[in-house]
Amino acid sequence: MLKKMLMSLAVTALLALGVQQASANTVNGTVYFTGSDALAGNATPAQVLALPAGDLGATFSLPSTPLFVCAGPGSAQCPGQNTYTLGAFLGFGGASSFTFFNGHAATDSLAQTLFDFKGTVSVTNGDHFLAGHDDGLTLVIGALTVISEPAPTAFATTDRVYTGPTGNFPFELVYGECCNPPAILDVTLPLISTPEPATLLLLGLGLGVAGLGFRRRRKLS
Repeated sequence: MLKKMLMSLAVTALLALGVQQASANTVNGTVYFTGSDALAGNATPAQVLALPAGDLGATFSLPSTPLFVCAGPGSAQCPGQNTYTLGAFLGFGGASSFTFFNGHAATDSLAQTLFDFKGTVSVTNGDHFLAGHDDGLTLVIGALTVISEPAPTAFATTDRVYTGPTGNFPFELVYGECCNPPAILDVTLPLISTPEPATLLLLGLGLGVAGLGFRRRRKLS
């Protein structure tokens, strides 16, 4: 009986480890409907913090690397996308786990929106960050602003070198959609997974019990 219980817990721990390793890294995002070209045309973390709660439109998750979302006609970078809506924009990049607020929906227009993407990256001093965008964006890694192009623009490609310390750091990427289609954001981020506390607890419990069983078996042999 004890042997079966130990084996079961060990298998559970290994499964938890496998799920953690196999799970795709994700970006957590929030979209705000600002109702203003001026606000959406200032894609900075400070602008996001200054928005009222009533501007909150939705939260969502996106797969990592590359972070590529686009919508709207008239761009070679956004093939086959003719619908200028939140659902089309995020759906292009495989977004999931939507939660909508303040009466907003996937069918809402992208006009005058600010997007706030957050996650964790593994970076090395000297890394290049290449971002294609229409319109503005700001990328902050740790305490370092790596890309600062917050104003509206036609499609542009920004190349910046990361000059901060090597390691794993939180990032924030703010993207603004102002003032006309298309909407394009294409950036490769070296994302890493952040294990869920419950997964770590389960993994530790299973491996710990398996270790106790191994020591008990050595005593009896």
